[in-house]
Amino acid sequence: MVARSEGKGAMTVLTWSDDRVEQLKKLWEAGLSASQIAAELGNVTRNAVIGKVHRLGLSGRAKSPSSAAPRPRKARPAQHMMRVTRPISRGNTALAQAFEVEVEAEPVTYDNVVPMSQRLSLLELNEATCHWPVGDPSSPDFFFCGGRALSGLPYCAQHSRVAYQPAADRRRAPAKPSTR
Repeated sequence: MVARSEGKGAMTVLTWSDDRVEQLKKLWEAGLSASQIAAELGNVTRNAVIGKVHRLGLSGRAKSPSSAAPRPRKARPAQHMMRVTRPISRGNTALAQAFEVEVEAEPVTYDNVVPMSQRLSLLELNEATCHWPVGDPSSPDFFFCGGRALSGLPYCAQHSRVAYQPAADRRRAPAKPSTR
């Protein structure tokens, strides 16, 4: 056996002598663990023993008396478990949308149903009028609602309900198709 080390923390290289290999085989067949064999041989690590066993092809070995017989399981008291059925989903569900089954019917509101006399341009808006935009800003038909704004808000009652929804309601509400 040749052991050499160079410097602090250097690896120790050792060669397995025939005597040590024979002793390793006997201890392995006796059912000792790699840690126990390493301690018995001395000056060798558990991983070195595992590597040598692997290279020698020593797979089958006697079971130690403690691991030969299966352990008896503890008897558990009978519990009544309620099984909950879950929807079947496959693949990555991290970004899957969760759909609510219960949907409330909401009245259909159209943004463009604003009386002609109430419609305002950008230059006609003031603090008392609804600033809700209707239509495409690049279109000549674009206008603002112009209804009576609620105090302290830029929108009328109808458009305030649309603009200021609670966060929980926004998450639950399905996307509405745009009506243009």
